[in-house]
Amino acid sequence: MIDVLAAEWLKLRTARSTLITLAVIVLAMAGICALAWYGAHTWDGLTESDRAHFSMAPLESLLLLVVEISVAVSAASTITGEYAGGMIRDTLIAVPRRGRVLAAKALVVGGVALVVGPTCVFAGSYASRAVVADRPIRAFADAGTHTTALLLAQSLAVVVAALVGFALGAALRSTTGTVTCLAGLLYVIPMVLQSLPAPWDRRVNSLTLDSLPGQLAGTGNPNSVYGSALPPAGAAVVSCLYVAVPLTVAAIRMRRGDA
Repeated sequence: MIDVLAAEWLKLRTARSTLITLAVIVLAMAGICALAWYGAHTWDGLTESDRAHFSMAPLESLLLLVVEISVAVSAASTITGEYAGGMIRDTLIAVPRRGRVLAAKALVVGGVALVVGPTCVFAGSYASRAVVADRPIRAFADAGTHTTALLLAQSLAVVVAALVGFALGAALRSTTGTVTCLAGLLYVIPMVLQSLPAPWDRRVNSLTLDSLPGQLAGTGNPNSVYGSALPPAGAAVVSCLYVAVPLTVAAIRMRRGDA
């Protein structure tokens, strides 16, 4: 298994998609620093009455969306690229046990995401707070927006997104199909669910990927566009299901399907 893990790590770190993902994340980090500077600069130019109506959302939430989709697509390409180019046949010849191949790929993807997630989320939070400094900007400086528990939950969300992307890629064997599904899960479905009548909009939204970090940390806001109906344990179970279900489908297809 160690040799299989080493081989999968070599594939991941030498893939072009990995370099592109890192470049996108670096640009996103620079972008939120620029947004933080713009927000602080705007705040300094406002009157006291205008400041009462000025707000800025925590910027690590915006960074999280970029990191999630970037890492998820990169994770999916680790296996869809092999199917597209036929390299999966060589992989399965070298390692005939298909379950071991799938497990090794998932472990490498999850391990990398476990490093990338906290690094990006905590760096984004501290960098944006350093730029904004002690300015009491509404929403950005609210209690609970930069807690360690929430940042850890958002870091885990990156791992979940990476494993979901990988599992969908292994199940669908198509980069286009996987990216479409990921866009639906992360962006389209949450927006559609907001149009449901109350209280079902927030109840159903509690099950979406974007709503889980706040609920997992116990800081879900009932006034947020995302729901907060789940306790931390419930949010943890739903997060695990997001990974377990597509991984199970991927394992069944890999065992029974042709390469």
